[in-house]
Amino acid sequence: MATKSEILFHHHGRFRVAGGVLPDAVTAYQTYGDPANPCIVYPTCYGAQLRLDSQSYLVGEGKALDPTKYFVVTFALFCNGESSSPSNTPTPYNGPYFPDISYEDNIRAQFAVLTKVLGVKHVHCVVGFSMGGQQAYHWSVVYPDFVDKIVAICSSARTSPHNKCFLEGPKHAMISAKDFFDGHYSSVPQVAIRAFARAYCAWAYGQAFFRQHLYTFDGLYPSLEEFLREGWEARYIQYWDANDMIALLETWQRGDVSLIRDGGNYENCLKSIKAKVLLLPCKTDLYFCPEDSEVEASLLKDVKLRIIDSVWGHVAGGSADPRAVAFVTANIKEFLE
Repeated sequence: MATKSEILFHHHGRFRVAGGVLPDAVTAYQTYGDPANPCIVYPTCYGAQLRLDSQSYLVGEGKALDPTKYFVVTFALFCNGESSSPSNTPTPYNGPYFPDISYEDNIRAQFAVLTKVLGVKHVHCVVGFSMGGQQAYHWSVVYPDFVDKIVAICSSARTSPHNKCFLEGPKHAMISAKDFFDGHYSSVPQVAIRAFARAYCAWAYGQAFFRQHLYTFDGLYPSLEEFLREGWEARYIQYWDANDMIALLETWQRGDVSLIRDGGNYENCLKSIKAKVLLLPCKTDLYFCPEDSEVEASLLKDVKLRIIDSVWGHVAGGSADPRAVAFVTANIKEFLE
């Protein structure tokens, strides 16, 4: 049986980030398996937390990331409520005063944990879904000689103008709500979070998902309204802080690997990536559309592009659609060999 650690917390001390400084930055992480095995880094996406076992659909014996074969390290993004976030950082950087965070900030923090705490000298592969996939891309640019391979599931090397625009909808539903108070709320801003959830929900799935009434989840939600209320509003109200949600969303909006090394020249940046790349977009994804992955594949040196055939849209890259999980698992296993 492969060993799974408790959720661990590394204190970096004073840590510079895109928007300023964190006097004592904290990275939450969890490990699976034997450190003597090849290391796989598996960071979280938007809405994922280690405490909810959000990564477990790909980690486990016989799964895509098998801890009997690999040393798997899962990392919580800054702003997800487990690593340093607006909700858990003391004054004077608490709540709306939390500094802007970039993907590069996350990668530097993860690198510090791997090398200083876990003694990892090289990473076999970085695997990520959505924001996790964007981190995988950033790993290949920030530390190009440290990583052999990356897997980006329903993701992209930069956040497209359309993606940024979509995110403005739920973001402004949140910050415009009567109980958000510019982030200075003193109790859970339910109106704000519920508005965010409803504005966000439709984008997570393909149109055919709704046409086929898959939102009922085989009777779990008898109506669309119950799906919105229980499946989306309740989840964010129960597990997420509103300021965390906005801060993490803005990290997503700023994502662009070419700003790190190539002065914004996207084509040159992708052409210079050394790592072997597996791209797994979904044909109905409304966030990271497969056409963007096709453009990236045309620029990368060593790439495999496999399109997930699913009506589940963006969440096909997560745990919701068993057939998509099987497809993703098979392709990752082949790629890791």
